[in-house]
Amino acid sequence: MIHKDREVPTLRIGHSVKRMSILTCCLLVIIMACDDKPPSTKGNPEVLPVPKVTIEKEKIQKEAPLPPEVKIKLKRDGKDSYSWELSGSDVNEILKINEKLRKQLGGEQHK
Repeated sequence: MIHKDREVPTLRIGHSVKRMSILTCCLLVIIMACDDKPPSTKGNPEVLPVPKVTIEKEKIQKEAPLPPEVKIKLKRDGKDSYSWELSGSDVNEILKINEKLRKQLGGEQHK
């Protein structure tokens, strides 16, 4: 006598193994399809966005250079008139100061 009850459980075990193998294959296909590479477009190379970089230069305040030094030797005589001697390295600056002294003091310059 053949019992049909014994065949049914073997069919269920075989059916379960078949389901497990199909699920495993499906998972493998999904995992292999999801590798970290984006799909490439045919003929068009992919252009990566360029990050925006902002460079800020430190602002350094430059102090104005000191004017050239001009030495003035001022003399006053007994008649309340003035004379002066100028010395320095910048001729233009000496001439400016000489004109200024002439306008303000109205005297003669001695070299």
